Amino acid sequence: MTNDHARPRTTVRRRTVLGGIAATAGFALLGAPTASAGSPGASAGASRAGARTPFATIGAEHGRLGGNARVRSLAPGATVGKAATLELEASGYALVELRDVGDSVTVANTTGIHANTLVVRASIPDAPTGGGITATLNLYVDGTFRQSLTLSSAQAWIYRDPVTTAKSKDPRTGWPPLHFYNEFPFWVEGAPIAPGSTLTLRKDADNTADVYHLDCLDLEDVAGPRPRPTGSLSVVDYGADPDFGADSTVAIQAAVDDARTQGRTVWVPAGTYKINSLAPTPLDLTGVAVRGAGMWHSTIYRAVPLPTPAKWRSKVVIGSGTVLTDLQIDSNAVFKPLEGGGADYSINAEGAEGWLVERVWTRHGEANWLSGSHATIQDCRTADSYGDGFNVNNSNESNPNKRGNDITVRNNFARGTGDDGFAVYSDAGTAGSSPQVTGVRIVHNTAVAVWWANGIRVAGGSDLEVAHNLVDSVSSNNAMEIGIFGNTGNPLESVHVHHNVLGGGGGWNGSRAGVQIGSPGPGSLFPDARSTVRMTDNVLRGSLGPGVLVDRYHHALTFRGNTIEGPAGDGVTVRGEVAGTARITRTRLDGLRAGQVPLRNDSPEAFAVVQTGNSWQE
Repeated sequence: MTNDHARPRTTVRRRTVLGGIAATAGFALLGAPTASAGSPGASAGASRAGARTPFATIGAEHGRLGGNARVRSLAPGATVGKAATLELEASGYALVELRDVGDSVTVANTTGIHANTLVVRASIPDAPTGGGITATLNLYVDGTFRQSLTLSSAQAWIYRDPVTTAKSKDPRTGWPPLHFYNEFPFWVEGAPIAPGSTLTLRKDADNTADVYHLDCLDLEDVAGPRPRPTGSLSVVDYGADPDFGADSTVAIQAAVDDARTQGRTVWVPAGTYKINSLAPTPLDLTGVAVRGAGMWHSTIYRAVPLPTPAKWRSKVVIGSGTVLTDLQIDSNAVFKPLEGGGADYSINAEGAEGWLVERVWTRHGEANWLSGSHATIQDCRTADSYGDGFNVNNSNESNPNKRGNDITVRNNFARGTGDDGFAVYSDAGTAGSSPQVTGVRIVHNTAVAVWWANGIRVAGGSDLEVAHNLVDSVSSNNAMEIGIFGNTGNPLESVHVHHNVLGGGGGWNGSRAGVQIGSPGPGSLFPDARSTVRMTDNVLRGSLGPGVLVDRYHHALTFRGNTIEGPAGDGVTVRGEVAGTARITRTRLDGLRAGQVPLRNDSPEAFAVVQTGNSWQE
């Protein structure tokens, strides 16, 4: 296990996709391979769901192979095993493998973007005793060597006991591995990569990893640093070090405290700021506007000690009145829990009077843990997390500052998250007194290549909306899970799920589906509560199990105008011990495989299904 407090090699950001981390060899998921919604080349269908981003993604599997390079992909309808694989964790369930010197993959820049930055999502092997390795891979533009890209596996490769679910960074446990990939952002050396140019990633003699597994590339034209806000207080003037030398914790907090008193904005100029002092409280930005020079330019880097002491907190706290924009929050954490692995929340939000987060990129943290009221997080990115990407919740307690009311999560992009890409979590607490999460809107977001849990999860709440989101390629669980969480979870009183495109799901972690719906069980504080779900005009595509799995126990479901395409299992499966009702109308099912049925109801007496105008009834 490494304890690397050196300056991160690059401090840039990347993110991409939207309607298009597309097809794999034979596994069509989301359409055009190079376009993201809102970027050149995006299709009309893709633009209806997912975030609009300034970058575009190209899947490596769409490139031209050189040497003995090969595409590895999950075939449609293939049996999914009981452990994670490189294919399952790749976007589009496909990747390119470079093993021999001279192996390469070449892709064309068909995005219309003059790319001065590049993000490579890739996996290289772990060290024999864990802790990762570092190796380079060479980049050629239009056939000419451009630069060497440094990759690392230090923040990947976690080993999970399939019986106890304990996790380790030591491969000598013999436990199955997961979390193979990381994203590596680079500034392009020399001229930007012009539209029509080719990019080649090649294993040369000086590239020393035994094998390189390449998922995708993000291309973006990043503008220069944003200007300093008028009248703002610069953290550099308080002693913060933009060159990643001295610890900047005290200086940043001092600037924030003065700005709170004076009613001024805090400015974080371009640079990388080390946060590694053991303080009784983490950075607290409550009540202050904190602005950076841009997510590719201003980075707060949490250089935590590894293994991490139990009381070390590196999260960034925001509260009522906080405005946080235009920076990146990264860390050297290697896994969760916090003690040992270093993964703390990236953003920990609360506040009854509202907060706003815009254009912030979080990496290598636990969840963005979001509570409070009348708040918005938008136009953000998260990658390579060890927990949820974005989790809206009531913090498992009854606290007016942590209510989970009227929160909007809009136009955000999550890739490679170590728990749900996007989640709503309403918990009643052990006494059952914590109020419902209400009025949450999860809209126009993208979740790609989730390596643990679900693309989107709705766990309790009332008056929720989940709409116009895109999910692509979930490894372990479902593209979307709807219901409750645990025995203290509040019931799901009402949610409208509409106009989402949900690709994949039904992974290796038990019996999963494209969409799985559950409710409180006998041990719950609310054993008789129903999950009330309305699903309209969604597309469920390429599930590795059934399209929809209605799980135990009590439900009132309405399905209208949905399309289920090419599930590996049944179109809709209702398990035994399910009670309630479902109305399924105007639902279309395409690509049903041999031996599967449109609707399998294993609770025919207790669960009444009314079907009208569905394609299998024609």
